[in-house]
Amino acid sequence: MHHERITGSKRPHAQRSERVGVTILCEVRQGTRPWKMARLEDLSPGGFRIAWFPEARPELPLRIRIPGMQLLTARICWERDAVIGCEFEAPLHIAVFEHIVQSTQTA
Repeated sequence: MHHERITGSKRPHAQRSERVGVTILCEVRQGTRPWKMARLEDLSPGGFRIAWFPEARPELPLRIRIPGMQLLTARICWERDAVIGCEFEAPLHIAVFEHIVQSTQTA
């Protein structure tokens, strides 16, 4: 069991885990459209960045399948330079986030 004392900071992992550069090949889709492969590049507990895909529509929820994870829902927040910024419907638990990051760094 790992117990942390929280002194001074409300989120002890905040600085270290805000945003991590990763490269994960995942699947995305909106509505009933077919699943498309996409490259997830930036990950934080609250969201991610993926390569833009032609059918992306900001008004529709985005479903994302990261290998080894449950299906996640996000919304498109911005699009620029062939990149889409998305926010998870519910932030990732810190343990789940760290698991994803560790699995990409050992692959």
